[in-house]
Amino acid sequence: MCVGVPMQVIRRDEMSALCSDGTVTETIDLALVGEVEPGTWLLTFLGSAREVITEDDAQKISAALDGLRSVMGGGDLGDAFADLEETGPRLPLHLAAALSEGKTTA
Repeated sequence: MCVGVPMQVIRRDEMSALCSDGTVTETIDLALVGEVEPGTWLLTFLGSAREVITEDDAQKISAALDGLRSVMGGGDLGDAFADLEETGPRLPLHLAAALSEGKTTA
């Protein structure tokens, strides 16, 4: 399984950037996201940036990953998924539209 990790750009070269998640610093390939400025948050997978994200999204993802690490170590989630608990589950737009049209089966 591949888990996306939010990382912030420290400095950029031509097609790579030195990034940090606050604990780990590594060189990230920027081929899929293009040029980014220092301070930009990226969602990274296995050394490659896949998406530019907001700082708020980076914090939410980091909290969720911290909660999962806690559970895997025998702890509890704490408030790792507080943003989801506030709103409850949401269907993707295409499924919400099908449901509102009365289509409940594939």
